[in-house]
Amino acid sequence: MLPNIIFCTAVSIAILTVALLTLFSPVPHAKNPDDPWLALSLYIQQSEVPSSGTKQVAQSSDGALLFHRKLTQGPENTSPVIGKAQGFIIPVQHFAHSAFNLIYLSFHTREYSGSLSVEAKNFAHKERGKLDVVGGTGSFAFARGFAVFTQIDHEFFHLKLHLKFPNRSHTIP
Repeated sequence: MLPNIIFCTAVSIAILTVALLTLFSPVPHAKNPDDPWLALSLYIQQSEVPSSGTKQVAQSSDGALLFHRKLTQGPENTSPVIGKAQGFIIPVQHFAHSAFNLIYLSFHTREYSGSLSVEAKNFAHKERGKLDVVGGTGSFAFARGFAVFTQIDHEFFHLKLHLKFPNRSHTIP
């Protein structure tokens, strides 16, 4: 008789525990399409070191682009540097969906510390393009969104980022 009482008590406590956990556990944040987007406007400029600019790896016009540029707040050469942009892009038609077509944006400021990964699918030598933001680290952890990439001149680009952060009640300031 004692084993039956112990068994029934243990089952009752287990059921009560499950019921209490169900009632008082935190509810995960649902994805809300009305969450605010974080918009950042920045500029990609030629680095001051001559050997770190855009390099044509292959000899053909459809070769790979390997680059290292600086990110600035404004379009002027004297604008504060807020990070760097590095990437490897193969703008050849049959490599249009290559996983190697990535641009990494690293930020080093008081407001932002971290990096963003931007995927350059269907990248071509165009003056304007829309790229996908596929993730980030630090202040930009798990960021998603898109980037509008506009070429101002041969060595100067404007980048407008539109970011959302899943499972966050607010975006970074």
